[in-house]
Formats: sequence, C-alpha cells, structure tokens
Amino acid sequence: MHFRTPRSYIVVFIALPTAQDPIGKDAEARTTQPWHPFKRPLLAPRAIALDTLKSLSKMSINPSVGRQVRPNSTASESSPLIQPPADVPPAGEVSRARLWSILGATWVGVFLASLDSTIIATLLGPISNSFSSFSTISWVASGYLITNSAFQPLSGRLTDIFGRRAGLIAANIAFGTGTLMCGLARDESVLIAGRLIAGAGGGCLNAIATFVASDLVPLRRRGLYQGLGNLIFGLGAGLGGWIGGLFNDSSLGWRWAFLFQIPIIIVSGIAVALLVDIPIRNTSEGALQRVDFLGAITLVSSLILLLVGLNTGGSILPWTHPLVLTTIPLSLIIFVLFVWTESRAKEPIIPVRLFRLRTTWSACLTNWFFVMAIYALLFYGPLYFQLQGHSATESGLRLLPNAIGLSVGSLSSGYIMRHTGRYYGLGIWINTAFVSAIALITTFTLKTTDFPQYLAYFFIGYGYGGMLTVTLIALISSVDHDFQAVITSASYAFRATGSTIGVTVASAAFQNVLKGELERRLGGGGPEAEDIIRRVRESFEEIWKIPIEWRSEVLNAEMAALRSVFLVALGLGGIGWIAGSFIGHHKLHTTLNREDIHEEED
Repeated sequence: MHFRTPRSYIVVFIALPTAQDPIGKDAEARTTQPWHPFKRPLLAPRAIALDTLKSLSKMSINPSVGRQVRPNSTASESSPLIQPPADVPPAGEVSRARLWSILGATWVGVFLASLDSTIIATLLGPISNSFSSFSTISWVASGYLITNSAFQPLSGRLTDIFGRRAGLIAANIAFGTGTLMCGLARDESVLIAGRLIAGAGGGCLNAIATFVASDLVPLRRRGLYQGLGNLIFGLGAGLGGWIGGLFNDSSLGWRWAFLFQIPIIIVSGIAVALLVDIPIRNTSEGALQRVDFLGAITLVSSLILLLVGLNTGGSILPWTHPLVLTTIPLSLIIFVLFVWTESRAKEPIIPVRLFRLRTTWSACLTNWFFVMAIYALLFYGPLYFQLQGHSATESGLRLLPNAIGLSVGSLSSGYIMRHTGRYYGLGIWINTAFVSAIALITTFTLKTTDFPQYLAYFFIGYGYGGMLTVTLIALISSVDHDFQAVITSASYAFRATGSTIGVTVASAAFQNVLKGELERRLGGGGPEAEDIIRRVRESFEEIWKIPIEWRSEVLNAEMAALRSVFLVALGLGGIGWIAGSFIGHHKLHTTLNREDIHEEED
C-alpha cells in the first residue's frame, strides 16, 4: 500500500539514545506491529528520533531527478513511493525525443540499404545494354547480397570494441562510396566492385541499427521498436524496384537511381556522428589488440565462398563446374577453422559457448529454416501467379499482402510483448500461423481464386515478421548485455545463409520435378516434344510460345514442379516450428539494468 502524507510541515525532534536504551526499545517493539496509516502508536521523543533517523537512512536520491525518494515499506528501493515525473527517463536511459532522433538517424541507413537490395531488379536490363554484357551482369545483384550477408556478423564484436558511432560512420562511408561508384561506373567491373563495397556497408548499417536499439531500449519495449525497424526495412525493399524503374523510365537514366542516394547518405552519416554516443567498455588493451583478426577473416571467407558457390551453382554455372565444386567444400573447411579459432579467442567475433544455451541455438535455427522457407515461396510465388495468366507486374503486386502481413506481425508482436512481458506463447502462435499458411499454399491449383492466395501470403508475412521480432527478443534476453550485439550478429549469419540455401534447395526441387513431369507427359511426342521440353526448361516465357495443343500438359507439369517447391517450404517451416518450440522464456526487464536473465521457464 502506498500512503502519501498530506501536504504539511513536519517537526522533527532529534535526541540521542541513552545508555540504558541504546537502540530504543519502544521503537524496536513498534517495528514488530503491523503498520496502519491511521493507527500509529505514540512514541517517546527518543523513539521518534530513532524512527526519523532510520527513515532518513533509507531515503535515496534519484540522480536523474535530483529529489528525495522514500521507498515503500513493502517494496524494494527500486520501487519508490514518490515516482519521478513521466517525462524523465530512468537512470541510464535517454529521453524519448533523443531516442527517436538516434533511431531515426540509423533507420535512414536501414531504408537505403534495403532499397539497394531490390533497386537493381528493374535496372539489370538497361545496365546490361549500357555495357553490352549480359553474361556477368547477374553479379551486380548477387554481389551486393553476398557481401551484405558476409559482413553483418562482423559488426557486432567490432562495434563492441570501436563503438557503435564509429561503426555507423564507417558503414555509411563504405555504402556511400560503393553507391557512388555504381552511379559513375564506365565499365561493368567498376559497377560490380561498387556493389560489393556498398553491400558490405549496407549489411553493417542494418545490423548496427539493431544493436543501437538494443543498447538504448529495455527488453520489455524492445520488440515494438524492432517492429518499427522491420517496417522501415520492408518499406525500403518494397519500394526499391519501383524507384529503380522510375529513374530508368525518366530522362535521368539508371545511374541516378544510385546517385540520388548520395546526399541522403551524407546527411545520415553526419546525423549518426552527432547523435549516437553510446559508451564502450574500456580495457587496458588497445582496440586493435582486442580484434580477433583470424576469426574475422575465417568467418567472412567461409560465408563468401559458401554464398558464391550456392548463388552460381545451377544458375550462372552448372553444379559440376570447378568453381562450384571448389568453393562450397572449401567454405566448410574454413568454417571448421573458424569454430576452432573462436573457441580459443579472448574476445571472439561470435563466442561459440553461447550456442550451449537452449534459447540461443533454437532461436537461430528457427531463423535459419523459416528464412529458407519464405525465400523459396517469395522466389517461386510470382511464377505461380504467371502460370495463372498474370503479368510479371501483376504477379509482383500479388505479393503485397506478404509485405503488409510482415509489418502487422512485427508491430503487433512488439506491442504484445511490451504489455505482457512474455513471448513464448506468442512465438508458438506466430510460428503456427506461418506453417499453416504454407500448408494452405500446397493446396493451390491453377484455378485457385484470389482470396486464398491473398490470405496465405498475408499470414506468411505475418508469421515471418513476428518470428523475426520474437526470436530477436528471445536471443538478447537469454545472454548478458555485453553479448547482445554478437548474438544478434550470429542470427544475421543464419538468416544470410538460410536465404541462399532456401532458394538453392527450391530451385533443385523445381528443376528435377519439372524435368520428370515434362518427360512423363510429353516423352512420347517425338522430336517436337523434345524441343518443347528443352525450350520450357530454359525459359519460362516459352510456355506462351509453344503450340496450344501442348500448353495444357506443360502448365500441369509446371504446376506439379511448383507444388514440390511448396512442399519443400512446408517441410522447412515444420523443422523451424520444432526448433522454435525449444526456445526458453526469459524475463523481459523494464529497465536497461537487467537481472536474473539466465533463469529459463518451461
């Protein structure tokens, strides 16, 4: 019970206890009686003095407010009777206005980095025409994604050592330099190099923005801000293709799709330099001495080799090509070296011991398998819509419910966690919605109407966005505050490899089933059928150019191949659901000063 004394003057008599009553027997007797606000026993002057001195000794000063605070008799000193004003943040936290300023500055970089990941989709044709080279132009798109994914895991430990502000400035410089190179490139090699540099900077911008939010926002409210960050990222990725096409169709040309970003990047870099000021842990060692260079080199090398092999195999080059056969096994060997290095490093890039925690490995595996599933669906979903007769533009617009669902899932999950302080049950519901939506997609046929399609892709986005938010909160709540950036970096590594593996597995399933179905349905048609099989496997557009009498069988074969992709996604989602059920629940503290974070609840 909180009882506030009416506004009045209190006269305090101070007297020293006598030798016969060294601690005040009357006061000692009084402390054993239940306290009542209107039934206070009459005390002798010495008892009043002792009671007053004891009360004064329990008074605390809130440094952020500068006033006296008397704790409740039944509560700890962290629950004061006289609360600070609502507009004054708790000790260690920044004001709301400053928080929004800092996050806004970092989210500008997030928006541009996500925009650059998709802006190239509508520019590949014009760019290839400018350089008269289509054979290597795919590296303009894949190069950005490879370095974007490879450098994200480094940013956690490096910004722990050098500071978030230094990391954001360096990331803005790299991103801006690479983007400027793309806009001014006069040959394809400079353009690809620019995309590689911009990808590294963009990946770090995304990751460090997440670290900054975790540094400044308590766990209880962290999910809501992560939902907003996911919304900004999704908005940039969704607008990228449209903005690229807008510049290309204008008199400015495709180069200005890159050049228009430069002033914004400069403003963002200046803003983070002025606003972001998060203290770093000082040690007796110099910053460079603390860097795990061997761990950084082996991690980046392993990821780049793996992503290059998976991105080129089966699309740019055949799986039997020496480049593919070399990069993938070599990446696994270097990854083993990375794990060995990290187990012995003083300040490892990603501490391997963290994966002994149940929540850590289960949350990372949930990210891994769910990302595989959704990328398979997003990559092959438009092909399904085109089989129904929709144009490429219309097929892309039919994925809009996925983007809406992602925003709703991210924001609603953050809101629920803020008000309940719990996430395990929420995570189970979100994961179930995701897998159920994939199960609905496996029932689709060429005659499926619009509503089930919109519903399925909405809940796929809803489940995916909610999963990203819930697993992030689970991860950073399961480790000490000092490790929240590096464990977040680890989750980014799982997402990066998951996206590439998901598309690779889906592509293998699609091609193998399509080949078998076409041969089964058209195999007895002679040379004409063999020519149709070859043409359809090489280009999706050939479906609409073949004779009408063959088209029905080809469409059914394509649909069977797509259903195999949907079933693969369902299997991956099911494994992700199982992994997510092992996530333990941890307390979501309302302040940055966390306690008892390793107590898991079943």
